[in-house]
Formats: sequence, structure tokens, C-alpha cells
Amino acid sequence: MGKLLCDSTTVAETFQSPSPILPWSDCDPTSASFDPIETADLTDKTTWETVSGLEDQQKRYLQRLHAKGVLWKHSSPARSMVFRLSHGGDVEADGNCLFTASQKAMGTVNDARELRRRTVRRFLEDLGSEGCLERVSINETIKHLYSPDLKAGWGIHVVQEVKLLAKKEDRDGLDVAINELVELGLQREIAAESIYKERCIAVDDGLNWAKYMSISGSPDDEYDIITLQYTEEGLLTVDENREGHAAAFGDDIAIESLATEFEREIYVVIH
Repeated sequence: MGKLLCDSTTVAETFQSPSPILPWSDCDPTSASFDPIETADLTDKTTWETVSGLEDQQKRYLQRLHAKGVLWKHSSPARSMVFRLSHGGDVEADGNCLFTASQKAMGTVNDARELRRRTVRRFLEDLGSEGCLERVSINETIKHLYSPDLKAGWGIHVVQEVKLLAKKEDRDGLDVAINELVELGLQREIAAESIYKERCIAVDDGLNWAKYMSISGSPDDEYDIITLQYTEEGLLTVDENREGHAAAFGDDIAIESLATEFEREIYVVIH
């Protein structure tokens, strides 16, 4: 998955007639007039053909998308913009990739951890200003993502994950409790599942999402991420993250909060 961050004031191109090779299927350029927008110099230093780590099919998709652009429809029906997809550099494929990519794309002096903190802070500010019904909807979405009902969803998912938060300072005590159950005859993973679900924090609402999304895999984090994986038959694995290196991947909620914080348009390109 590649992430593209664009500032509409610097990288927007005037929307003109569709290409005869790669036409926009939902646009009629003759039905609306478009305000002229200054086009930034988007000469690529690196073409998608030369980017390492991509399969040939992925390169073809990205080249087509680069040629076609990403259409952004302005709230005014008389104006739209086309954003260009360009390679901005490689980032590590870990939980911090959204924030590392954002740092590179925006050229900000803030490091990825600071961007993560600002994203969480923006989310909490917006959550506090939402009405009761909106907060209920947000909490339901978070619960569905990170603490799903394991009695449902198997028509779509083969594996479902439950995310839990363990305080770093509590890890030794959790290990003692797990070992006590193992000594009583329980399998290690069953014992770990029982203790973690009983004593750790479920990511099931906005406040706990903020704790989860604050985790960057650093020793300075307050919490470690515990992941329980399930199939329809039951528990599959327990990722205890004993080294505390797992970071929370930026989800759609984080992307929206990050975009709001920096007043940017963020596009996630899945290929």
C-alpha cells in the first residue's frame, strides 16, 4: 500500500479534458467550467519503473495511476482538481509507516512520533466537540475494528484480531499470572488469552483508541499491544509482543485526524 499526501495549493493541476487513453468515466469536462490553478513543477526524480520492491503488475498500476491522476471533486460543482501520484521515497513497512510517509511528503521537521502525538491530540479534541450520537457512532466503529464480535463476520474474514493494551509496568505481573495457570494444566496460549482479556484494556472506544494509536513501538510508550488472532474455530495465536516493538498502524480514523490537523488532502492508494 502506498500513501500519497497532497497539498491542494501546491500540487493541484487544472482539470482539463480527459485523456483518450485513460478517460475519467464519471466526468464531463464540457458540463462545468474550472478555475485555472497554478501547476507545480512535478518532474519526477524517480519513476515508478525504477522503484525497488514492487512487482511488475504493481508498477503497471502505479504508472497508469500516475498518468491518469487522482480526481478530487471540490465542494463547488464547478471545480475539480487532479492530483499527481509521485514517488516520494521509501519508508519502513511497520506500524509507523503512515506517519513516516507523512513526514517525508510534507517535509516537516516533526518526527514520526510527534506527528502521531498530534494526530491523537486532534482526534481527542474533535471527539470532545462531537455530539452524543456522533461519539456513539465513533465508539461503535472502533469496537468493530479492534474488539469485534467473534460470533459474526466470518463470511468476510478468515482471521479476526482483537487488540488489547498491556501497561509496560504490568508485564511481569501478567507473566506470573499466566504461568500460574500453565502450572494448573492450561496450554500457554489459552492461559495467556484468559489473563490478557481479563486484565488488559480493550480498544473499544475513542479514549482507548487514543491510547492505542499513541503506541509507536518505543520503550517510552506507556502500553504494549497484545494481539489475539481468531479463526471461526477459535483462538489461533497470541502475539504477546514481548519486546514491545509493535506500533499501532494508522487507520482511517488516524488519516482523517492527521489530514484535519495539517489541513491536507490525504489519499491512500491500494494496489
